[in-house]
Amino acid sequence: MNIAEILADLQAQHDETAARAGELRHRTAHLAAALTETEARLADLATTRKAIAELAPAGGSESGPPGTNTTYQAIVNAFNQHPDQQFRARELHELLGLPTDEASVNVTRARLERLLRQGFLTRPGRGRYQKRT
Repeated sequence: MNIAEILADLQAQHDETAARAGELRHRTAHLAAALTETEARLADLATTRKAIAELAPAGGSESGPPGTNTTYQAIVNAFNQHPDQQFRARELHELLGLPTDEASVNVTRARLERLLRQGFLTRPGRGRYQKRT
């Protein structure tokens, strides 16, 4: 085998490998997009299921922990009573007479984010929530 044949063989192998790499990149991008879409759908379903379970009447077989339903209802009621007012999580706690320790306020932030994703609230500013009108 002479040098020209070796170089031609290497070029053919290079072209074949480059084509395979391009195909794999395309498949990887497609799978990554599908995974992102599926994970978003999974998160939406989990949020919806949890919100419905928390808002379901007490005594249901899948009700949330004690106090969760009443806390959500208190938050929703506060926004319904003050539809034009913006609240921070800590301000909401003070208004509702809830504990203002950081852990409790963080739980309420998560609840507010769920209500935001569900379309009940808007976020007019960083850390501020308001009832969607």
